[in-house]
Amino acid sequence: IMTNNHVVNGASEVKVRFADGREYLATGIKTDPRTDIAILRVNPASGEHFEALPLGNSDQAEVGDWVLAIGSPFGLDMTVTAGIVSAKGRHIDKTDREDFIQTDAAINPGNSGGPLLNLDGEVIGINTAISTRSGGYDGVGFAVPINMAHWVSDQLITKGSVRRAYLGVGIQQVNGTLAAVLHVNAGEGAIVGEIKPNSPAEKAGLKTQDVILDFNGQKVDGPSDLAGAVERMEVGKTYPMTIVRDGKRMSIPVTVQEMPSHYTSLGREESEEGNNENNANPNGPMSFEELGIEVKELTPQVAEKMGIKDAKGVVVGTVKPGSVAAEAGLSEGMVIESVNKHSVASPEQFQEAMKGVSLKKGLIFQIRTPRGTTLLGIRK
Repeated sequence: IMTNNHVVNGASEVKVRFADGREYLATGIKTDPRTDIAILRVNPASGEHFEALPLGNSDQAEVGDWVLAIGSPFGLDMTVTAGIVSAKGRHIDKTDREDFIQTDAAINPGNSGGPLLNLDGEVIGINTAISTRSGGYDGVGFAVPINMAHWVSDQLITKGSVRRAYLGVGIQQVNGTLAAVLHVNAGEGAIVGEIKPNSPAEKAGLKTQDVILDFNGQKVDGPSDLAGAVERMEVGKTYPMTIVRDGKRMSIPVTVQEMPSHYTSLGREESEEGNNENNANPNGPMSFEELGIEVKELTPQVAEKMGIKDAKGVVVGTVKPGSVAAEAGLSEGMVIESVNKHSVASPEQFQEAMKGVSLKKGLIFQIRTPRGTTLLGIRK
């Protein structure tokens, strides 16, 4: 039986109640917190029979398709609600590996683990989460796609845990500004913001600001596409990857390895967030009027307070409201590690890196925060 990890997590025992009132004590519970999926086993008595719902293909579900959600909201068993697929590929920072189906079929506390069905009666998702201000239904619910849940459950059944392949990169969506600077189309591929040391990506020669267009023949239109393509590959095997580097398209081979337990599928590692306190360098902040910012030295004390002890760069001080930097999303307390791939470890190095840079052509900052590394495109 498939359900959500958060439904069974921490329970001393789990009972399964069927619609006809039969109850069974669940055994063999196995979970995958990364996707919030769990499986459990029940043992029927001799001659008993359980009817299984057929699984559909969540990749074929389209926005606007009618769906039914079944669950036990507020303890009301076997409640059915109707709605449509509102969106696909949603990320809400509830789990590490997210590619949610969004629906406006009413999902409330107690619906978790229940099926999301298409009108053929096939399961296309596992109801998992809601977005709400009231604590109840606000018209926005989320389900794990059944294709992902099926792959996870198969591994839990056959291996006892989920073994994922990984590249070892921090990746992000290609927005309009980054696309213009990197010579790709907006929304095309996934841009590499960080390379983890000793990772498959580093060994393959991947570089920051590379844009990954496809992996093993599977088109990549964003971070979720890449994570989904990579994680199901055979660990230790080499696969082709198409990238754009400095405007040039090329193919490189990469040998994937098993994802470490502390690593996340989009390249982030959990870290405790510090505050954004920062100290001025001995010569005071250095101002850059065209950008509308001031930068300061990143001292070891400040880096430790921010929870980014290994960072090197400059701390963003004041950001002028309405400036090009502010409109691009730069904010006080962020750390700029590089400018157009040129590392900067002091305000003076930042000033040198900015020489000859044209805001009309655009530039890319590598930014570090307690949440990890990201790339920020700035262009007038």
